[in-house]
Amino acid sequence: MPVSVSNSELIYGSLKSCEIDLMSALPETWLVHLIRMADDDPEMTLVRLAKEEEGVGISAGAHLAGVKSAMLMQNHGFLASINGIVSLAHLYKIPLLMLISYRGEFGERDPWQTQGGGVTVPLLDSLGIPYDRLDDPHHVQSRIRKAQHLADAALKPVALLLCRDLMWEE
Repeated sequence: MPVSVSNSELIYGSLKSCEIDLMSALPETWLVHLIRMADDDPEMTLVRLAKEEEGVGISAGAHLAGVKSAMLMQNHGFLASINGIVSLAHLYKIPLLMLISYRGEFGERDPWQTQGGGVTVPLLDSLGIPYDRLDDPHHVQSRIRKAQHLADAALKPVALLLCRDLMWEE
């Protein structure tokens, strides 16, 4: 499988070092190793979703229970979650760390991924959601830590875009 195991391990370890104890996810190619690691980790709770918007509610409940969480999703899942993000996370000031596999950027081979990729960043901007790109293994740990700190301090959604250069091994 061309998805990077070593970079997935780096992402997972960085999430754990931020005291993330719960992850929600729907199966997705670029997230396969992260989901497997969460599933195999007895200290992590993995919530498998039927649709991504459910993850917003799961993360809100986790926050209210004092548990740090992260949502793993593809950019099309982000698009499907906007109602929950706006009407729950934004409205009630819920910190929401979203790791979004940023499909559809330069190098994309699947034509069905290109539409979602083209609107992800403009929608993040229009919703006022701070985001950063994870495209280099050297930046993963610090950017995940900074994103988690911002989500907690500002009580708002924050996104990290998992880019092809980080997630894919050619």
